[in-house]
Amino acid sequence: MTERKQFRDLATPSELRSAIEALDIGAGTESVELLDADGRVAAERVDAAIDVPGFDRSTMDGYAVQATDTFDASEGDPLVADLAGAVDAGERPETDVSAGTVVSVATGAPLPQGADAVVPVERTTRRATDDSTVVEIRTAVAPGDNVMHSGDDVAAGDRAIGPGTVLTTRDVGLLAALGVETVPVVEPPSVGIVSTGNELVRPGEPLEAERGQIYDLNTYALAAAVRAAGGRPEVVPHIADDYEKMHETLQSVGERCELVLSSGSTSASDTDVLYRVVDDHGSLDLHGVAVKPGRPTIVGEIADTPYVGLPGNPVSALSIFRTFVAPAIREAAGRPPESAPTLAGEMVASKRYTEGRTYLLPVAVIEDEAGDVLVYPVDKGSGAITSLTEADGVVEMAPETELLDRGESVTVELFSAETRPPSILAIGEPDPLLSRLLDRLDGPRYLPHGSAEGRRRLRDGVPDFALLDEDDADAADGDTLATYTREWGLIVPAGNPNDVSELTDLFEVEGFYNLPQSSALRSTLDDALSEIAAESGVSGRDLADQIHGYDRTVSGIRSPARRVADGSATVGLGLRFAETVLDVDFVPIGTQRLSVVAAPDRLGKSGMRTLQSVLERELDSVADSTPGYATDGVL
Repeated sequence: MTERKQFRDLATPSELRSAIEALDIGAGTESVELLDADGRVAAERVDAAIDVPGFDRSTMDGYAVQATDTFDASEGDPLVADLAGAVDAGERPETDVSAGTVVSVATGAPLPQGADAVVPVERTTRRATDDSTVVEIRTAVAPGDNVMHSGDDVAAGDRAIGPGTVLTTRDVGLLAALGVETVPVVEPPSVGIVSTGNELVRPGEPLEAERGQIYDLNTYALAAAVRAAGGRPEVVPHIADDYEKMHETLQSVGERCELVLSSGSTSASDTDVLYRVVDDHGSLDLHGVAVKPGRPTIVGEIADTPYVGLPGNPVSALSIFRTFVAPAIREAAGRPPESAPTLAGEMVASKRYTEGRTYLLPVAVIEDEAGDVLVYPVDKGSGAITSLTEADGVVEMAPETELLDRGESVTVELFSAETRPPSILAIGEPDPLLSRLLDRLDGPRYLPHGSAEGRRRLRDGVPDFALLDEDDADAADGDTLATYTREWGLIVPAGNPNDVSELTDLFEVEGFYNLPQSSALRSTLDDALSEIAAESGVSGRDLADQIHGYDRTVSGIRSPARRVADGSATVGLGLRFAETVLDVDFVPIGTQRLSVVAAPDRLGKSGMRTLQSVLERELDSVADSTPGYATDGVL
């Protein structure tokens, strides 16, 4: 048996940051074509080799003149000069300007010899005489008027681009004006990304969920994050929790990359062996940090190459990467430090925490009717993908902080500068009809956490509205905007091979899949069984115990139906709508009433006004086109 590693002395966040900053993440230089230079970092100074412009040029359409000729010109007493020629942009002047003559010039045209100013065309009149063409000039100009002299823009020898400049479209334009064809830039540090775990499967490959397999999220999310930080990700096929394979893979990646970045197998369990590989064949500088999420983080070297081992849980891995690793990659890539965008707001729900380490609390934001920012926690644990997808950023809780109370002012460190509060936030029952209605809105966010959770959150002031079942709607403190019904029943295989026709048939079949207790549809089933139990003189629980698989639950309103469709279940709880999207049959049992209940103080929001308009215009038609639904109308 292997010796189990213990987290004894957890590093502080500042110690973790220092350890990562101390890693020597190298980065070379390369030359790229100017067309490919936008967004790259200049590796060295570029000086102007030529003057820009390289000649005296006209800055407008008009006439090149000797300024002294025009000093007495006015509207009432114009100067009359002979037109000696014309010059367009890109042409060589063939006629000089002398006293009493002018040359027509286009914007950008070279200034003819002898000229030192340009008169705007709108202050002139051209007319023909018997033997020539003359120009009447009705304004005086000074030497240099409307002329850009050679080197006025950039003079030869001037510093054009400094090292470390992130090249923008303006910089590319300047370099093009200087005739630069290729640019020396910092080569993005190559970052080898290795995900570990026996359970991982690459997207696109068959997934055997019954074996506990999951798709490899971290590799793809980290590759995107590395690229955003200025690195060049090199994705390596994931490896199982095997000591020798890990050593071989990490050694190989370390020999060809500037940074090795792994996820998974970093904790102190008997099966997580990564820290032993690094300790045995490299250097293990840090293992364990007093941060949640992200405790089992590793920092060290493998194959004389900087190494960071991230936790396997996606929220933990990406939180540690964003906060501690991304800045080091940015520095190696020559990019300036990125100031995390922040948003000030007020906690609309409290969060208690007593673990005594820094907590990067995932939160989301919403605006109230006045446009003030409200912040609510969305932490479901570091293994929950929705903690990542439902969050807009994090609030850092110090180790000594045990409570973020409702009404407390906080600063949210946003995941992206483009993050904006959703137009509408809603919480409640998962429902296909509501999903179709929300598709009509711009930027809504819906959390299908169940009717009871929707009512609780509505009471706490979090969502703009909640989708509630009849009991929760009656008890909720809110304004009901609309109600409708949906048909529920039992989902069976196509053809209904077990001849299921009513609830009592559940006592005769095996392989039932239910919904979790948080589901209002599950509560509706419980109520129906209680009625049958009352008629039989037994308790509802006793009756439920007679159903094989009654306590076997899967989340998601379609999940039981999916189990029936793939053959792993013989019957499941669901909606008629399921038979329109899956190869299953539906046995009707009853209807369930749902209500759209709004927070009274949010009705004035733009998004809520749009919702009410959608309900008034489209609820009936959308319900008519969605099997199993009927409306009571908009209230």
